[in-house]
Amino acid sequence: MALLRLPDPYDFHLSTARYRAWGRDLANLWEDGVLYRAVGGREVAIAPAPGGVDVEPLDAETGAAARKLLGAEFELDPFYAFATTEPVLEEVVPTLRGLRPPLAVDPFESLVTSITAQQVSLHAAFAIRSRFVERYGERIGRVYAFPAAERVAAAREDELVALGFSRRKAEYVIGLARAPLEWDELAALPDDEVKARLVAIRGLGEWTADWFLARHLARPRAWPAGDLALRKAAAAFYGDVDVRAVGERLDPFQNLSAHYLLAGLYAGVGS
Repeated sequence: MALLRLPDPYDFHLSTARYRAWGRDLANLWEDGVLYRAVGGREVAIAPAPGGVDVEPLDAETGAAARKLLGAEFELDPFYAFATTEPVLEEVVPTLRGLRPPLAVDPFESLVTSITAQQVSLHAAFAIRSRFVERYGERIGRVYAFPAAERVAAAREDELVALGFSRRKAEYVIGLARAPLEWDELAALPDDEVKARLVAIRGLGEWTADWFLARHLARPRAWPAGDLALRKAAAAFYGDVDVRAVGERLDPFQNLSAHYLLAGLYAGVGS
């Protein structure tokens, strides 16, 4: 393996927790302490190493995917400095130092994952997602490439329902696959315009658009105020307050704050 350096601080175990917390993810496969991902038709292995991660094979394409998967786009130092001025984050952040929230490499994958997770438990969502990946994705070594939109566009709703999707979610996923979205153009737009374009597509609401900003585009002010888990975290750490008011209090670090508050809630920080 070849070393891909990541900015300090970086904690591989904390930053990859999402890939093993809710069940087996066939597109981001965790096995024996190594994360596997299909990139450009190749199986890529990512393992912890001093100074970053070992990646095999490592080149410009696989390195970029690994950096995205491991949250290297986030700048932690300014956030950590901000956290010292905010009483709740001052308690939560030190226990999670080095956590870099993972990001979805592919925009279509990010949105399908959010649709899958609407109004079901994350364990159920991961199970349905893995069946979807196995059914429509290409197997490359031990891992599967996430299904291409073109292949999903040709699917029938009944096929997705058989995998565990509700009829409505099956309609949404196929509709998204057929939607004329220009991903590069979308990524260049301001947050509000990204959200406006996404919510114009049937099945994509504010919650899904906010998580797209947070978990694919890594926008610093993304704050999924409608997320039930985030509301629970806000209530646990801030008490009986409006979750949107909490977001305003955490400006301009809402995205990282949301991930740290959620991780702190799951880890029982302060309990």
